[in-house]
Amino acid sequence: MCIIPGLVDAHTHPVWAGDRVHEFALKLAGASYMEIHQAGGGIHFTVEHTRRASAEELLVSLKQRLQRMLRAGTTLVECKSGYGLDLDTEIKMLTVIEQARQDQPVGISSTFCGAHSVPKGKTAKEATKDIINVHLPQLKKKVENGDLHIDNIDVFCEKGVFDLDCTRAILQMGSSMGFQINFHGDELHPMNSAELGAELNALAVSHLEEVTDEGIAAMAKSKTAAVLLPTTAYMLRLKQPRARDMLNAGVIVALGSDFNPNAYCFSMPMVMHLACVNMKMSMSEALAASTINAAYALGKSHTHGSLEVGKNGDFVILQSSRWEHLIYQFGGHQELVKYVLVKGAIVYENNRTADY
Repeated sequence: MCIIPGLVDAHTHPVWAGDRVHEFALKLAGASYMEIHQAGGGIHFTVEHTRRASAEELLVSLKQRLQRMLRAGTTLVECKSGYGLDLDTEIKMLTVIEQARQDQPVGISSTFCGAHSVPKGKTAKEATKDIINVHLPQLKKKVENGDLHIDNIDVFCEKGVFDLDCTRAILQMGSSMGFQINFHGDELHPMNSAELGAELNALAVSHLEEVTDEGIAAMAKSKTAAVLLPTTAYMLRLKQPRARDMLNAGVIVALGSDFNPNAYCFSMPMVMHLACVNMKMSMSEALAASTINAAYALGKSHTHGSLEVGKNGDFVILQSSRWEHLIYQFGGHQELVKYVLVKGAIVYENNRTADY
């Protein structure tokens, strides 16, 4: 057997109701992400179902999803809100994340992503004012009262969603309240999101399929992490994130599953495999990107991401003499992960036997 640090999933959307398997068929037939979005599908479809779901229903499904992540070796996961787009539903989602944070073994980094999309009937500028003047002050009160714990502020900076100015305003307000900046950028169009992240000393920018050379240089200089999501590029048939260029430039590269109704993957081993095959990362680079670098992207590299004295004691014991089998075997983690430990305690034991 061998031991590796517990895996860290640096980008997920795990709280929602109403699956979108029907949209997968549309994508296979050639529909683009934005075409589905503009037709009322995508995020807005999930928003409608999530608004109708009770907190209890959302909590049950979140716990099931976190358990599946844990069984695949993930011991720390970033969890976003963002399928509410109104204050009440966003609070409902963040409260569900907080309940899971308190009673689930997997570690959670909580993210407010109220600017995930522009609500129906509003412009991006109106939504920005609402988030800055209403959402964030109310959330700050709940944090100060101890009702919620929020680590990060996120915005979907994208053409047809929130432009650079709106994104900057929301992120700066969230940062002034003590939230770490960790946002979506340069996914479908080059928006100069990477440059904005560097300007704001963001902890991380996610996606970056359309990042510019200037953006890569700026992120390398600012030490803003790039959270790359190979599952999304794969499922949406997007341009692959430029992992090699980023690594060669000195950018801190992390990985995430982007688990959501659009990219339904719980498994960081599969994410690492895709990163190696499609983004030309080495297995060692992919492991670092799924442990210490992903922890860095969440502001938790002092407690998570490596096996060191004084850290949390989160690790995975593999039924293999070489850790590389976790990446080499595409989809084989169900048998390979023998034990998962969090803070030194066994939280999952697998009784299946690996077969080579």
